[in-house]
Amino acid sequence: MSTDTLLVELGTEELPPKALKSLGLAFRDGIVEGLQQRELGHGEVQWFATPRRLAVMVENLVLRSAEKSVEILGPPVDRARDEQGHWSAATEGFARKQGVAPEELQAIDTPKGQRLGLRTTVPGVTTSDALNDIIQGSIQKLPIPRRMRWGASREEFVRPVHWAVAMLGDAFAHGDILGVSTGNTTRGHRFLSSGPITLQRPAEYVAALESACVVASFDKRREMIRQQVEEQAGRLGARAVIDEDLLDEVTGLVEWPVALTGSFEERFLEVPPEALVSSMKEHQKYFHVVDEAGELLPHFITVANIESRDPQQVIAGNERVIRPRLSDAAFFFATDKKTPLAERLPALANIVFQQKLGTVLEKSERVSKLAAALAPVVGAPVELARRAGLLGKADLVTDMVLEFADMQGIAGSYYALHDQEHVDVAAALAQQYWPRFAGDRLPENATASTLGLADRLDTLVGIFGIGQAPTGSKDPFALRRASLSVLRIIVEKGLALDLREGLELAVAQYPVDVLAPGTAAQVLDYMIERFRAWYEEDNIPAEIFKAVSARKLSQPLDIHRRVLAVHTFSQLPQAQALAAANKRVSNILGKLDSDHRFDVVSADLLVEPQEKALYDSIQRLSTSFQAHLADDEFTEALTCLAELRGPVDAFFEDVMVNAEDAALRHNRLNLLKQLRELFLGVADISLLVVAR
Repeated sequence: MSTDTLLVELGTEELPPKALKSLGLAFRDGIVEGLQQRELGHGEVQWFATPRRLAVMVENLVLRSAEKSVEILGPPVDRARDEQGHWSAATEGFARKQGVAPEELQAIDTPKGQRLGLRTTVPGVTTSDALNDIIQGSIQKLPIPRRMRWGASREEFVRPVHWAVAMLGDAFAHGDILGVSTGNTTRGHRFLSSGPITLQRPAEYVAALESACVVASFDKRREMIRQQVEEQAGRLGARAVIDEDLLDEVTGLVEWPVALTGSFEERFLEVPPEALVSSMKEHQKYFHVVDEAGELLPHFITVANIESRDPQQVIAGNERVIRPRLSDAAFFFATDKKTPLAERLPALANIVFQQKLGTVLEKSERVSKLAAALAPVVGAPVELARRAGLLGKADLVTDMVLEFADMQGIAGSYYALHDQEHVDVAAALAQQYWPRFAGDRLPENATASTLGLADRLDTLVGIFGIGQAPTGSKDPFALRRASLSVLRIIVEKGLALDLREGLELAVAQYPVDVLAPGTAAQVLDYMIERFRAWYEEDNIPAEIFKAVSARKLSQPLDIHRRVLAVHTFSQLPQAQALAAANKRVSNILGKLDSDHRFDVVSADLLVEPQEKALYDSIQRLSTSFQAHLADDEFTEALTCLAELRGPVDAFFEDVMVNAEDAALRHNRLNLLKQLRELFLGVADISLLVVAR
């Protein structure tokens, strides 16, 4: 089968750097999907993305897909003719659509019976004929939130398109793409090369661009930048801090990376390092460097998109650009310290938290009271928690945070220390937002944990209480993340906090009639459900969580320990039989009238050896089981009950539960109820589906 190499390239004006990687990968995936849909086999696929291009190269692409036999099904055979034996209207219509006479149709066996149909051979798809549609289809699927038009063109794309390459081997005329005729001509670096580059074969692409000062591969360019930045830092005897998102963004800004080191005055190191890093990273896309102790050094590393004959001029230009930004940070820091955080609280009344929920000042007052109420359970000093809650949002009205939004909380921490607030309060102002994302660190002290919990619980009940719970992919207040953060803090910090009580306390801080009735219960159900994703990531089957959540518990730490215990229990050889027995018991008891009254088991009414053995086993194990429960040793408790498998199996094998004698029947139901409640002390294991 004949094959050749495909090259597709879109040449554009500078693409959004933060989106470049996702655009490049999506363009590749769209091309591959288009080939697969047409059953066009191929070899290795490479993707390329620079500020001025998206490209895909597919090796060993077949030039034509194989022909295949298909069955086209029509009406059922038993309805092919009418009562007079004439072809039915459905049969004639189907035959006419296929361009044949009804007599030429065949009876074809299908899982639903015989159907009239046609067996035919469909010719293969010619790759060159399908190529334009494949490219267009991939472009339409690109994740572009807002497309633009340019000039008089009606075409739409993320940026204006100036050239397009579509080469299949040495053939390159494959129609228009986004208003541009496809060809075999690409372009090099905007400043370091001149004139078009004509390709004879796709295999020349990478080398031709590199000779024109373009590193086409996003991944290769990314690693070049990493290596160059680390080398520059090494020359300073320092370590470069390379944020992966920043590295991706810088990779999306340059086609020919050249790392250069600049410096700034040491006096700026008196400013909080986070503000300096924010200036360098967010505004200038610089990498900062630190010493062996992790302390910020007065240097930065920038990545130029040009190889200058006089790099010192480039460095000096970058130093001139960053100096005003750092001066602003120093000015804001000095100015902000003149006004204590506590004196800034009235200004929070001018910031709306949410129209129906009041101002940020009102939120701060609620959080302060809630934090004080939660503090004893979390283990924080009440007054420190109260103070942290009150000052938690005060830095929102500082010049530093107004200029550098990512300094929220961090700036407040520095200002609190300057104001001689307690060190735990100062730390809490920065750590209240931890964890900020999955896997992020947790608050380090109890005051910070308390503030983080109170702030999130206040937001959760507030937003749910006014009917703005997350729906589908819409979660503008990040309530899913807030819920998981609360669960992580409680579980990983080992806090015996009852969520129901915490949520009810949060609701109580709001004025009457602001929140809908039942808000605490609604939020509790939502938050407990967030556990499901947590355990899915840990490869714990959903049935395990269902078995525990059936208990309608509200202490996350308790739920977590039970889930782990049930998961361990489910691996035991006795688990499957005991889960099935519990299911059977649940079904038996579930069929009883709602007014059925259970009593204690009467030993005198136990007549069969098997029911006596089960009763004795339950009595013997109950003491140790309850002792384990009292110590929250759920794994040990369930392991203890695993010994019941033999007596339970024997009971169901040889004992008739629904005995004719009413007293015996009632006593045996009482025994099963006792067995069921024993397991329910941990979870409803009847919901387990243990793998066979």
